[in-house]
Amino acid sequence: MLTKAHGFSKHGDTPDALLIEAALANPDAFGAIVEKYWDPLFRYVRRIGFVSAEEAEDILQETFLNAYRKLHEYESDMKLGSWLYRIAHNQTIDTFRRADARPKSISLDDDEWHRLFVSATDMERELFAKDRLAMVKRALSRVPDRYREVLVLRFLEEKDYEEIMDILEKPKGTVATLIARGRRILLEELVKEDGSIKTIV
Repeated sequence: MLTKAHGFSKHGDTPDALLIEAALANPDAFGAIVEKYWDPLFRYVRRIGFVSAEEAEDILQETFLNAYRKLHEYESDMKLGSWLYRIAHNQTIDTFRRADARPKSISLDDDEWHRLFVSATDMERELFAKDRLAMVKRALSRVPDRYREVLVLRFLEEKDYEEIMDILEKPKGTVATLIARGRRILLEELVKEDGSIKTIV
């Protein structure tokens, strides 16, 4: 079973090209890729999937098994991280399609919510004050999946447009539109929670 204890990865600074070369030469070396990317993918799956830690680990098991099977297909014109994020994203979506159920709660630490909009305006800083965190969590849980996913990638995972394009397999214009609409929908949901927000938009 693939697994990793959460914490510091000794392979964090190892170039991906070296990790891939080693894993292709010796399957046992694939563990270094798991070690390097387990924690960020674990957080990502929980952010987009509304899942427990145990469910996230199950999804990552399948993610890394799929990556291991397809490693020889990996093309170096895409970042290894983006490729793994794409597999994790698709595995998360497939898991919920099979379960035929949308998860019901979101898992984020309070401090993470302050990073949701890294280019914060005065309005956004006000929205993400600590006393509004519960409201923001409820609002984000009602944002449709396709918009929530891209908001998470852009503002929590801090991926650039090129990476998001690779992960979601969508053109740049579509990504930009999803982000803009996602922010608008989130704001609309926040207004439903607290009508006074309209005064600071």
